[in-house]
Amino acid sequence: MRKNTKLTAGIVATSALALGLTACGTSSDPSSAKDAAGSADKPLVVAASPTPHADILNFVKDKLAAKEGLKLEVKEFTDYVLPNTATETGQVDANFFQHKPYLDDFNKKNNTHIVPVVDVHLEPLGLYSKKAASLKDIKAGQTIAVPNDTTNEGRALHLLADNGLITLKAGVGTDAKLSDITDKKGLEFKELEAATVPRALNDVDAAVVNGNYAIEAKLQPAKDSLALEKAEGNPYANFLAVKQGNEKDVRVQKLVKLLNSPEVKQYIEDTYKGSVVPAFGTPAK
Repeated sequence: MRKNTKLTAGIVATSALALGLTACGTSSDPSSAKDAAGSADKPLVVAASPTPHADILNFVKDKLAAKEGLKLEVKEFTDYVLPNTATETGQVDANFFQHKPYLDDFNKKNNTHIVPVVDVHLEPLGLYSKKAASLKDIKAGQTIAVPNDTTNEGRALHLLADNGLITLKAGVGTDAKLSDITDKKGLEFKELEAATVPRALNDVDAAVVNGNYAIEAKLQPAKDSLALEKAEGNPYANFLAVKQGNEKDVRVQKLVKLLNSPEVKQYIEDTYKGSVVPAFGTPAK
């Protein structure tokens, strides 16, 4: 039986305090390098969203880590802020929950120093509805819920635009926002925290839901979505990340190897059946 540590809101104050106390230092400090070098035999503590991130990590922990001599501890977070602040302050060694556009935006806004180490998977963003059976049922006067964080909102708006539900300004990038819509085609929009969007499906006509939250809500992206992101050429691969300077930690490198292994590729394909797809090319067995 696996044992995960779920972090609750009580850690927020601790994270905020620790971040304030350490904001002036980075992992390039000599003391940080020394700590990293001396931690080879300690468990690698990784913060992760519950599904599919923690599930993938727990597969590695239960099935693969021992043969690499890796002690792995998985801490589950249910938001998109604490994993990065906990990594920045050293409460955890790494995290696995995000994509590059989100991380770039987070680092810029919070003066954090988190860097990606290795891509693992893609969770296609999807449009879902409990009232519409197809895209043609989405009509003027209806309301669509979208994630309210910068990069995921932009990603959601591009999905809607790619499927003809709205028109965006020419050339607008991943940080697109509601004000960049040039033609709403009569639709209304409700901005919500990403984790709460699935719960709004009963209150809106449709909603754009992140892949991991769709799975947690028992939605099957490949089957239930009205529209789904394409995997090819998608910049939103989810990756293992660490504080800058810790990329070469021997424990991190062991986990990198395992996360891009044929066994993990097979696990992703067998478990999620297209709802989550591998973001690396190692052939499955």
